[in-house]
Amino acid sequence: MISYYTDLALGLVLAFLLLSLLVSGVNEGIVRLLGIRSKFLWAYLRDTLDGAEVAERVPAALRVLTRVLDRLKGVGRWLCARLADLLPPPGEGRSRLPATVLGVFAKLPFGRDPRPAFTARPAPVESPPLAAAPGTVAAEAVAAEAVAAEAVADPAHGPGLADPEEVAAATATLALQGDGPGRPEEGESLADLLHERLQEIDHSARGRTNIAQIPPARFAVALMEIATDMGGVERLMRELDTLRSPLYRPLKAVWDRASHDVEAFRNGVADWFDGEMQRLTMLYRRYVRWVIAALSLLVTVIFGMDSLEYGKSLLNDSAYRSSVAAFAQSGAEALAPLRERCASGEDTYSCVTDVLSTPAFVQIFTHAPVTVEMSAEAGPSWSWRGGDWWSRVASPSHWPGFLITLFALLFGAPFWWDVFRRVTGIRSRVSTPDK
Repeated sequence: MISYYTDLALGLVLAFLLLSLLVSGVNEGIVRLLGIRSKFLWAYLRDTLDGAEVAERVPAALRVLTRVLDRLKGVGRWLCARLADLLPPPGEGRSRLPATVLGVFAKLPFGRDPRPAFTARPAPVESPPLAAAPGTVAAEAVAAEAVAAEAVADPAHGPGLADPEEVAAATATLALQGDGPGRPEEGESLADLLHERLQEIDHSARGRTNIAQIPPARFAVALMEIATDMGGVERLMRELDTLRSPLYRPLKAVWDRASHDVEAFRNGVADWFDGEMQRLTMLYRRYVRWVIAALSLLVTVIFGMDSLEYGKSLLNDSAYRSSVAAFAQSGAEALAPLRERCASGEDTYSCVTDVLSTPAFVQIFTHAPVTVEMSAEAGPSWSWRGGDWWSRVASPSHWPGFLITLFALLFGAPFWWDVFRRVTGIRSRVSTPDK
């Protein structure tokens, strides 16, 4: 009796492990195909180093939708939170980092790519000067300040004052001409300068960088290299303050805490970036878990994995095999109770052999819409069983088992692999260095 329940536990754990690996594989394939990890990282770096981007022109339909949601009060606020990446931003700038699951798997993969362009060249000996990133709120503010300082003031306004319309017109003119302070022709953004220091370990992903992880120590060294090219940390801090970079405040705090010691500053930057990466990883996992839940439900429904039915099949399979082992030597008469598992008119011994060669574990994949049968003579044969699959999915009696399977898959493959090792004792058989 104990062996029956051991087989039940092993069968369930192995089934959950296999399906969890399938879910993880599909999720990893989607993430790699769309480049979500690298885009997520560089969206954060763009926001932190260069600042928020200027919001694009919002279609009239989205503006109308925003007004409608504002009138719905509680429900409207809930919907606005779920559609935050599509609706107009409340301020003058928009964050590149997605705020919803829809933004991670819809806007981030198919919207404007925040990753720098890939280049096969090594890091340059001399980097261009630091400049505000084009298309950001900081770039517009710096350009407006420069234009206001250079614009010819109206004598009626007093010295040093320019008419706002003149400033706006001059800003637009300089933007079209491509000159003026803060323009990309005069330098590169801090995110692009950082990528120059990391591009030697990069490879192309449709013309863009594929860097999805930056070690904190390497980030600190790259930042120190940029500071050295600019003439020191103090000069870098002044430039970041002038360009209104969000990175100025945390770096200023680290610089003051280090008492202007360069080595302590480098270690402090590495610790700060390590903490930021941990927070970013937690945010990414919070978004991905909803995709894992959706994929788990999809896999459960496609394979029709009813855990309750499967557990019963495991117990019946063990009992059936025990009966065959106990009565096989008594002749065909002793196998009469086993004939109910066989089709009418089928040879008993052939049926028993076929059942023994098809354990309950293999039956997990027999409820999918498309099934394959292996034959020694004809080879694999595919068959469409969409009608049977739909009848199984539409039956309310199977959904308790479906929900148990869904809940089990949410634990993930690492959890079920650890349980499998504990149940089978694989860990105890692995020799350790101490032994």
